[in-house]
Amino acid sequence: MPAKNDRADEGPAPTKSEQTRALILETAMRLFQERGYDKTTMRAIAKEAGVSVGNAYYYFDGKEHLIQGFYDRIAAEHRVAVREVLARETDLESRLAGVLKAWLDIAAPYHEFAVQFFKNAADPDSPLSPFSPESEHARVEAIGVHREVLAGAKTKVPAELRDVLPELMWLSQMGLVLYWIFDRTEGRERSYRLAARGARLTSRGVALARFRVLRPLVHEVHELFTDFLPGMTKVLPDPSARREAPAPDERP
Repeated sequence: MPAKNDRADEGPAPTKSEQTRALILETAMRLFQERGYDKTTMRAIAKEAGVSVGNAYYYFDGKEHLIQGFYDRIAAEHRVAVREVLARETDLESRLAGVLKAWLDIAAPYHEFAVQFFKNAADPDSPLSPFSPESEHARVEAIGVHREVLAGAKTKVPAELRDVLPELMWLSQMGLVLYWIFDRTEGRERSYRLAARGARLTSRGVALARFRVLRPLVHEVHELFTDFLPGMTKVLPDPSARREAPAPDERP
């Protein structure tokens, strides 16, 4: 009986189709790491996975879609990994630091792989870019985690900033990811330190945002990224269209 309960907790067993898709993705990740992204072909991935080339293309339209599968998997694993810290902590700094640390933990095995394909992902017109339409699902998932960070924190967030702040927090996380890619310290120790200090600075900034006089500055920063960061204008709607008038009884 315990075995049945354990199996139920894990959810239904993956179908053969899901297993094949996962096998192709795992094989691609390994070959990307071993041979490099540019030198790995779909034919090589199919051969190594023991499936036909047509079958590989059935699950993934090309190498770029394999990377999207990787993005989606990292986002899904991250959402699961942060459950404990978000259930336990109410302090904003602790919640955010835990979320960033969890991402670094999950991404650790893929560091060299990330270095290899970064030149492709850095191109704002590439489907590998975190700002591309193809990356939307993983991006929305990541921003959703930051919404949870704010929603469960004891720090009160003004209603007019509840949409803006998670997006800015995600952009801050992208800065951490960029630093992590080039971090050569043992165990990416400096990236973990940056995550902790970034969480501290962000939590202080959010706390200050409760003062009405500083809220326009938050919007200004958000609009700066929206207007000038490559790809952001395709991702985020015009923030001025989403602003809400402050409640009459709201006090600084």
